[in-house]
Amino acid sequence: MGETELLLRMGDAFFMIFHTALIVFNLFGWLYKAFLKWHLIVIALTFASWGILGIWYGFGYCPFTDWHFAILKRLGETDLPSSYIRYLLQRLFNLHIAGDVVNSLTLGCSVLALGISLYLNLFRTKKNSEH
Repeated sequence: MGETELLLRMGDAFFMIFHTALIVFNLFGWLYKAFLKWHLIVIALTFASWGILGIWYGFGYCPFTDWHFAILKRLGETDLPSSYIRYLLQRLFNLHIAGDVVNSLTLGCSVLALGISLYLNLFRTKKNSEH
């Protein structure tokens, strides 16, 4: 294994860990009170990426997916799905689910997590400080 391939494999491992952890944090970071503000910031940035950067790159655009897939392509991967979640399901669990189903579930779960985070950050903390 050459130096370039080693660096690409390290990049792949980094994105598998970092990006997966970020997704888990986006979905469940609101569960731990100490992370509430960070969760709202991170999930808001995620939606900003999907929507604002999505104007130029397509709705749901994520630079981490773009960078990771560029590494995978240099490692010889082909037929990568358009969705990172779909890629994770295939790579980690050998699940091949239709892209529109994965995209709908991803958006639905993300909107739910954002809603919970907004409620906990903006309304629940205000209620608690009034008592």
